[in-house]
Parts: sequence; C-alpha cells; structure tokens
Amino acid sequence: MNRQSFINLPVKHLDRAIDFFTHLGFSFNPKFSDASATCMVVSSQMSVMLLSEARFRAFSPKNICDSSAFSEVLICLTCDSRAEVDDLVARALAAGGRTYNAPQDHDFMYGHGFQDLDGHIWELIYMAQELVQEQTPARQQVG
Repeated sequence: MNRQSFINLPVKHLDRAIDFFTHLGFSFNPKFSDASATCMVVSSQMSVMLLSEARFRAFSPKNICDSSAFSEVLICLTCDSRAEVDDLVARALAAGGRTYNAPQDHDFMYGHGFQDLDGHIWELIYMAQELVQEQTPARQQVG
C-alpha cells in the first residue's frame, strides 16, 4: 500500500507559521487551506497540516502540549546532502527559529535540527547511502 502522511501541528499564529516555513522553501496546497489551517507540502507522500490551536482542539480530545516546555513529537526529515541540512537550519534561524543542539556527525549520517516558532522540533538528517549499507548487517536468508 502506498500511504501518505498528514502530520497535524497546532500553531499559535498561522500567518507567522506560513511565513516561517515559506522562508525554508516549503509550498502549500490551497485545496486544504483556509483561515484556520494550511497544508504544507513536504513531499509527494507527506504533508504537515498547520492548524490554529482552536482548529486543532476540534480534532483532539486532549490538551495541546506546551511545546516550549514539553516534546510531544519529533519530526525528522531526510535531506539530499549535508549542505541541505545546514542550509535549512540556517534558514530556520534567519526566520526566527532556534537550534536545540549541535550538529551530529556519525560518518554515515549527519544531522542537525531546529525548533520552529511554536517550539516543535524538526530534525534534519543526511544519510550517505553507500555508508549506510556498510553499517547495516546483511540479512540472513530464511530457508
């Protein structure tokens, strides 16, 4: 089955969130957007619904997490290069986001991340495919 993912995130100020993610280079699907929500396109298989807090409450029976103090979710996106990881973090910082740790270099995987304007954590990783295969043990054949 070919599944699509729609991650729903509450935001305090929808217009500011749209400006922030536009600065990072993301686009939005107007078919799934209105005054209280927008559909941010991450890839053909993944979208993030940025919802005003009032709109988000209509979907969840639970309280909205205070993302400035607690983590409810870590969103991890793959990038095509180390340079893309660094570029997206730099764009996030320029748009008002902040980092929460230093870049991590594990030879086969490089990562860094940022917190958006609402404190949601976005991890960005680049994995060198040729090195990932070296790190993964060969699967045993079941006969």
